[in-house]
Amino acid sequence: MFSFRRILPGTGSDRSRRRSLLRAGAAAAVVLSLLLWWLIPGGRSAPSGTVSFATGVPTGVYARYGSLLKERVDREMPGVDMRLLPSQGSVQNLEMVSSGKASFTIAAADAVATYRDDGEKGAGRLRACARLYDDYMQLVVPAGSAVRSAKDLEGLRVGVGQERSGVNLIAGRLLRAAGLDVDKDVHAVRAGIDRMPGMLEEGKLDAFFWSGGLPTNAIEGLAAKTNIQLVQLGDLVPKLHALEPETRYYRAAVMPPDAYPAVQQGEPVKTVAVANLLVTTDRTDTALTEGVTRAVLRSRDQIGDKVHAAQKVDLRTAIYTAPLALHGGARDYYRSVKP
Repeated sequence: MFSFRRILPGTGSDRSRRRSLLRAGAAAAVVLSLLLWWLIPGGRSAPSGTVSFATGVPTGVYARYGSLLKERVDREMPGVDMRLLPSQGSVQNLEMVSSGKASFTIAAADAVATYRDDGEKGAGRLRACARLYDDYMQLVVPAGSAVRSAKDLEGLRVGVGQERSGVNLIAGRLLRAAGLDVDKDVHAVRAGIDRMPGMLEEGKLDAFFWSGGLPTNAIEGLAAKTNIQLVQLGDLVPKLHALEPETRYYRAAVMPPDAYPAVQQGEPVKTVAVANLLVTTDRTDTALTEGVTRAVLRSRDQIGDKVHAAQKVDLRTAIYTAPLALHGGARDYYRSVKP
């Protein structure tokens, strides 16, 4: 004989349903926490606040790269307000980061080494987030110029970059390798890439040096308006390396024929290159540094569409940041993506 028991509300199946809902809620909470852990490795709070990024002269590659990186950071870290600060270039960028006026910057490895070797204020606190792309040294002259090498610049009006720029640093060393003194043997004009192309076009300069990624928009723009030539600098490499240790971060390089097609006419140009680093200090928050490093590596293709030099940013080489040690936050990022 069967017996039947009435199921009262709030008992039996209702309790079972509540337990199922509680279990589902707990599982959802676990999934959410895992998702947050994946988005913010280490379970740290999402970085927030205002940070400053020192870039460079308005028409240079640093400035363009910085503006595109800011767009990526805005998307990936909505709590962070990244503000871009103009500068003369690598040397001033390092001064701004060391002094706390900026949290991040880009600087050429040779400028970083010189800043540290000279014992500049705050140099010991500098840390790297990533090796980015290489700067190529470019010596630009009007078409038909008799200049075939840096040694032919003697007595000429030569743009050498602003005083606190990486260009000025390299230009002086290249001239020294060519047997010339920047302050005695040429008429040095200390102007940036925002002014030098116009001065060459107007006949106020006979030549100018530029150190930047390929191609540089300002030089492309100049080539579209007037005929110019690129002068090889490859003959200076042996003498440049003889000036070590201060020149140890320079390497022989070749500008490919398609860097400036209208100028090169299918011919490569031998020159000198130096790596750029994304730089911060040991004072910068670990989670923030990890997030910015992630944004740099993840945005390579998007930034590279507009700044071709950025296509060279590579996870496999990003950790080689000599002469600087990696910041702990950057190290955390690379460990998180290690295969």
